[in-house]
Amino acid sequence: MAKLTAFFCGLLFGIGLLLAGMANPVKVLGFLDLAGHWDPSLALVMAGAIGVGLLPFTWATRQSRNLLGGPMQMPQARTLDRKLIAGSLLFGVGWGIAGICPGPALVGVGAGYWQAALFCLAMLAGMGIFEWLQRRPRGNA
Repeated sequence: MAKLTAFFCGLLFGIGLLLAGMANPVKVLGFLDLAGHWDPSLALVMAGAIGVGLLPFTWATRQSRNLLGGPMQMPQARTLDRKLIAGSLLFGVGWGIAGICPGPALVGVGAGYWQAALFCLAMLAGMGIFEWLQRRPRGNA
């Protein structure tokens, strides 16, 4: 039952992303274009999402379990390191260029957008390259 509930929550989330325009790169780029014709509608979507999610997230954090009864898994690292900063910069630049980020990209694939599929393939390739770089032996030069 928990998996079915999680599936429907994810489905509802994906439909919300589509209806809000978060899977539309043109709308996202309009939101990111602060110096041009800025579209503030996604700021309202994000504020609404924070408002809706704040209470359940606060409850789950205090209970140390999620709403489906599983353990609440929060990041343990509290320091800023080179990898975190570089990854954040790459994510931001990629979001600014493509107008799409991983969650909406997956929704876009489900909606049949070939551009989202291309983005997901590039994202998976980047993740694979990162894992390969992390695992390869380092020389003592």
